[in-house]
Amino acid sequence: MAAPQIDIYTKFACPFCVRAKRLLAEKGAVFTEYDITMGGPRRDEMLARAPQAMTVPQIFIGEVHVGGSDDLAALERAGKLDALLAG
Repeated sequence: MAAPQIDIYTKFACPFCVRAKRLLAEKGAVFTEYDITMGGPRRDEMLARAPQAMTVPQIFIGEVHVGGSDDLAALERAGKLDALLAG
């Protein structure tokens, strides 16, 4: 089974974004980062995918909206992140 597409929406100098990307990298996950610092169509895309999202990062693994950095870390602590990354 192929690994799911991972999208992460970030902003410049965001420590929570750095933390989330570091955890994903430590897991060996390949992800696509969208910098929405200046807004634009990628920000609109993020809001269409997660209408209540007002902070970054916003992380999507496959069709699952994980949420932010704390949500990603909670999945790791609960032992659920590896399965989600595996698809």
